[in-house]
Amino acid sequence: MVLGRQIAAARALLGLGQKELAEQANISIPTLKRMEASEGSASGLANNVAAVRAALETAGITFLDNGEVSPGPGVALRLP
Repeated sequence: MVLGRQIAAARALLGLGQKELAEQANISIPTLKRMEASEGSASGLANNVAAVRAALETAGITFLDNGEVSPGPGVALRLP
């Protein structure tokens, strides 16, 4: 599960604009905007959410789930 806020935070951490991430994930900008605006889980087709997650992970993001190294869901930037 990926939260809309995690996508927005990851994108900000990488310094990517919505257009750039949408292009990397091969989705439309309005689709990405809807995902990021979601309360709770990112809304949208499962394959689109997976494409966004994959693009962010390829760029160096690690998604943190509740109970790992954080008290709740979050994101972290992997060091090279």
